[in-house]
Amino acid sequence: MEKIGKRLMKIIKWTVIVLVSAIVLFFIVRFVGQKINARTPEGGINESMYVDINGTKQWISIYGEDINNPVLLYLHGGPGASTSSYDYAFTRKWADIYTVVTWDQRNCGKSYSEEQNDTIITYDLMMTDGVEMTEFILDYLGKDRITLLGHSWGTVYGANLALEYPQYYDCFIGTGQFINFHDNEVAFKEIATTWVGDDEEGKKLINRLTIGDFSMDYFEARNTLMSKYGYDIFADGTDYNLVTAQIFNPYYSISDFISFMNSDFSQYMMFVNSDEFTKFWLSDRNEYQIPYYNINGDKDYQTNYILAQEYFDTVEAPYKKMYIMKDTTHGLLEAKSDEFSEILHEIAELEKNRGGD
Repeated sequence: MEKIGKRLMKIIKWTVIVLVSAIVLFFIVRFVGQKINARTPEGGINESMYVDINGTKQWISIYGEDINNPVLLYLHGGPGASTSSYDYAFTRKWADIYTVVTWDQRNCGKSYSEEQNDTIITYDLMMTDGVEMTEFILDYLGKDRITLLGHSWGTVYGANLALEYPQYYDCFIGTGQFINFHDNEVAFKEIATTWVGDDEEGKKLINRLTIGDFSMDYFEARNTLMSKYGYDIFADGTDYNLVTAQIFNPYYSISDFISFMNSDFSQYMMFVNSDEFTKFWLSDRNEYQIPYYNINGDKDYQTNYILAQEYFDTVEAPYKKMYIMKDTTHGLLEAKSDEFSEILHEIAELEKNRGGD
């Protein structure tokens, strides 16, 4: 028995040594990777900071290879769905043509704080945030205008900023363009019903989709349907390593990841179910004073690409262009970031040749 006990203690000892060594090695490798990604390109910029916006601290990162390039503000989706834990992996693919600003909107991602959980989200609140952030970026980077690029919720947010404050923006680029939440969900239920067919499990999920009652149960059923039938945001995978991107994120600490996982999204859920959310809808607002671009996937039913095309056809703008990415769902930034970057480079060249007219 004594020999068995000694052998067991030896096994435990070496197991602990191996585990501790692996953890130490992980953090050393992570540290080195973060330092590499934190480097500033020669002649460029790589900064992150908290900005005083509308009574709150809101986080941004700024990255570009040439400080003289045009500035692009990337608006994440949701609302409240920050992508800052990994989005540098695809936004830096635009950094040769733009100085890219990524922004964690109020009370999400690195901008999250429990003190804000009682603040009711309204149209005016979000619009004031957007204008103040825009004005800060213009002043900080010494620009007269910036380009807006929104994904999902960020498209309707950005479109409203472009419609109301065109003097601040070069052009608007929407990807995974959202138009009207009610019509979007009616269209989703219709298409999802065709996916389900005679599948009893799928029918139960369809029955949980009560249009107008956008509860957590609704979104759980909706997301399960998209995942089950191959149309969710990560249905096409990613063309970069998502896990590696998060591990070597130069902006994120372990505590940032913990805070992200423990964030309270209840105010955003209330917002989506409120009349304030409907004020962002675009159905009857289509007159833009700046160029309007869309980049949508032809398998995107999270923000229905057909509705986006119908809206695009009504848009009046100095210039407009629609790009359709084939066999692509809502996760076009993740699944086909290289193809997306090529399109964005084309848009940048178009705008350069247009000279801002």
